[in-house]
Amino acid sequence: MHTVTLGASDLQVSPVCLGTMTFGEQVGADAAHAILDHALARGINFIDSAEMYSVPARRETFGATETIIGQWFAKRPGIRRKVVLATKVAGPSRNMDWIRGGATDLRPEHIAQACEGSLKRLQTDVIDLYQIHWPNRNAAIFGGLYFDPAKDQPQTSILEQLQALGDLVKAGKVRHIGLSNESPWGLMEFLRVAEAHGLPRVVSVQNPYALVNRAVDNALDETLFRTSTALLAYSPLGFGTLTGKYDEPGFDPAQPELGRIARFETVRKQRWARAETLAAAREYNALARAHGLTPTQMALAFCYGSWRVASTILGVTSIAQLDENVAAWGTRLSPELLTAIDAIRWKHRDPAQ
Repeated sequence: MHTVTLGASDLQVSPVCLGTMTFGEQVGADAAHAILDHALARGINFIDSAEMYSVPARRETFGATETIIGQWFAKRPGIRRKVVLATKVAGPSRNMDWIRGGATDLRPEHIAQACEGSLKRLQTDVIDLYQIHWPNRNAAIFGGLYFDPAKDQPQTSILEQLQALGDLVKAGKVRHIGLSNESPWGLMEFLRVAEAHGLPRVVSVQNPYALVNRAVDNALDETLFRTSTALLAYSPLGFGTLTGKYDEPGFDPAQPELGRIARFETVRKQRWARAETLAAAREYNALARAHGLTPTQMALAFCYGSWRVASTILGVTSIAQLDENVAAWGTRLSPELLTAIDAIRWKHRDPAQ
């Protein structure tokens, strides 16, 4: 697999990235290490994690994913040099009092402490891409449709956040910085402040991008293009809704082998499990089959083939899943099929936004 330059950085990453949030919850350490080995053998050199992983987030599994990756590095001397490693500092508390005591503001000292914790768990001296997991401000994220000015409150400024990240870059602990779950305004403000104060420039934004959630196409895509900022597309399969496994109406949550939506009640309360999301996904999946593709092939090919996407993040629970997803690389969607996809979006818009 070839590599691409990640935004305005010197990082050369595979256009497929291994997401690891299943490690430590759905996937044990030994199986996770086997998946990591296989990903590298398939040409994937880009690994993404976060301090709050595994998912669903729980006190008991906080940091578990990074710990598993660190153990993999330790067991395989020299492998770290072959990997572009990304992780994230959690934003203000979302009812997770086990992260910084549930602090509702991401302070500079929190960023420094979080980075140290990640470095220790990952058993590495440097993080190639360090991202803010979600905005440290009032913003419409994780299924929120509207910005509400009434919810604004004093919080650490973007300047202070960038200064804290800049200190980590100066110390050699972080090579490049990125954002996640960010808006066009947020990205532009980070870039403006960085340029005005000589601070590190954001090189990437990690946001959801899938057939059931194309909010990126509503202004963020132009912003990314005109600022040479890379998009890391997460949840390209819509938390499994775009694989076809939830196509039967009224699927049985007692079948945890189906995936995260069936297995975890907390996930069933999220945007990916909305009735509207499932309805739209079933139409996309039927369209894929009508064109001789599996739902997974079409959903991934849509992301793989988009000019917007620098690297598509795959979250898997087995080597077989990883192979199926990588096998979709190179699949091309015809103009007619893309038109039909857009027709479904016109009907349903972005139900998992």
